[in-house]
Amino acid sequence: MQLTAKADYAVRAVVELAGSNSDSPRRVDSVATAQRIPVSFLENILAQLRSTGIVRNRRGPTGGYWLARPAAEIDLADIIRAVEGPLVGVRGQPPEEVEYVGSAAALQQVWVALRANLRKVLENVTVADVAAGKLPTDVLALTHEEEMWHTR
Repeated sequence: MQLTAKADYAVRAVVELAGSNSDSPRRVDSVATAQRIPVSFLENILAQLRSTGIVRNRRGPTGGYWLARPAAEIDLADIIRAVEGPLVGVRGQPPEEVEYVGSAAALQQVWVALRANLRKVLENVTVADVAAGKLPTDVLALTHEEEMWHTR
């Protein structure tokens, strides 16, 4: 899986907002500076996150963005889907809708399994987990395998 810059920026921005108070929303430039995200990209990303109910905003001199619901209720999959769409797609279709024939028939099951594993991680890690630096045990266990730290 290739995580796009847009998805990475979105996750980082939401984690940054997790420490913000709803009484004092964070300005876009403040979040951008804190996470080293280009402001122009971040403005578009926050607009998408707002339209999907992950963040809220207030306009004006005291305006800015904050989370629309508690960080413990927002998982990483929610954020990625908000800016990129489904976690796994094959030629723009969900894997359950793709049909293969002959010797390639089993590929559909591979793509469905890939989506299941992505969901297992991304839907079980919340913004609160990342912000606190305390990931779920089963996710942490995956990082203890030496070979997982090497690109193949």
